[in-house]
Amino acid sequence: MDLDTQIRLAAFQWLETQSPLYEDVFPRSILATGFNFEKMQIPLVSPQGIFRPRQLAYPISITSAPLGPYDDSLDESGYLIYKYRGTDPLHRDNVGLRESLFHRIPLIYFHGIIPGKYLAIWPVFIIHDNPATFSFKVAVDDKNALDQLRESSIIEHSDDSSDDKRRYITALVKTRLHQKTFREKVLYAYRNQCAFCRLKHQELLDAAHILPDGDPEGLPTVNNGISLCKIHHAAFDKLFIGIRPDYVIEVRDDILIESDGPMLLHGLQELHGRSIIRPALTRVRQL
Repeated sequence: MDLDTQIRLAAFQWLETQSPLYEDVFPRSILATGFNFEKMQIPLVSPQGIFRPRQLAYPISITSAPLGPYDDSLDESGYLIYKYRGTDPLHRDNVGLRESLFHRIPLIYFHGIIPGKYLAIWPVFIIHDNPATFSFKVAVDDKNALDQLRESSIIEHSDDSSDDKRRYITALVKTRLHQKTFREKVLYAYRNQCAFCRLKHQELLDAAHILPDGDPEGLPTVNNGISLCKIHHAAFDKLFIGIRPDYVIEVRDDILIESDGPMLLHGLQELHGRSIIRPALTRVRQL
């Protein structure tokens, strides 16, 4: 097994072990530092969107930045469209991805959600090069695809069934990407705290929909989101508490007169009449 393959597989394994610590959303500083491989420090991102560490023969990652200059998206078939670096097909970064296509090299896709935070998706493969639109088509595959790499350092050509599988997996990733993006953007807008009680432990915060998913206007956008701790999220969904148009919290009448200990008193009843924390406009404008 050549050095590129060894480091690439070690990078995937490192992401596997680190993802639970960050709930799949990595701070850029962690990715820029990377991991240690046989006394070599291997970063996974750089200021450029297409990144090849000096120890590797091919790029290791492609990165999209929040509010970045490139229009990356998912096409109608569910595959990711990743723009060239610039408009020169022969730029070395674009050549690197073209070689990854030819040699069927698995990469990591870091999707920028908010400034400094990225959702990690791997393995992904470049499956088509379109110089006319200055873009590559990218498919997500499952982790089993890496077994071939471990055994032979080669990923075989895909057949129709594996193309269908990749399209299906990429569609699932699209859903996950939207869910993670909604949560991170809403929490970022509310400065990572509960809008009702100001709790700042992110592990206990949710991005709640103001209008529910089933409502025609219940879109997963920052304008329809509010950052709530898990207790207040549940109370909000069950209509124990609500928000008036003037951003004042109202507790339901029967909950207000109930007597059930300090949690009810301090956690719900004392919220009545308070104003919620509103999202920071400077952060909302960034999104």
